[in-house]
Order: sequence, then C-alpha cells, then structure tokens
Amino acid sequence: MEKEIKKQKFKKLAETRTNEILKRLKILGNCSNRSAYDYTEEDIAKIFSAIEKKVKEVKSKFYYPNEKNKFKL
Repeated sequence: MEKEIKKQKFKKLAETRTNEILKRLKILGNCSNRSAYDYTEEDIAKIFSAIEKKVKEVKSKFYYPNEKNKFKL
C-alpha cells in the first residue's frame, strides 16, 4: 500500500512540475516574435544549449539516481 501512495505522490508532483515547465517554455517561445525582439542565432543557441544541458542532467538522475557529479578524465 505504501508503494501505491509513493506512486500517487510522484505522479501528482511530476505532472504539476512538468506542466509548469511546459508552460514556461511556451512563454519563452513568445520571445521569438521578431517584430518585438531582436536576437541572433548565437542567442538562440545559448538559450537552447542551456535548456538541453539541464534536461540531460535531470534525465540522468532518473536513470542513475545514486551517481553524483563525479569527476572523470
């Protein structure tokens, strides 16, 4: 029964947080309006590089939950 409670908590929290992220990304998309904003390809690359890096970092926590950011050569 406790496992089911944990699953329900995860589902509720994950859905809420995911929907918030998607909402924020949609808002970021509003910055693409060239008539209101001026930006370069470099600006776009920096934005999405940062987003993609963070997505990879967070995604890896689900697959390798016990690994911390370990130093590697």
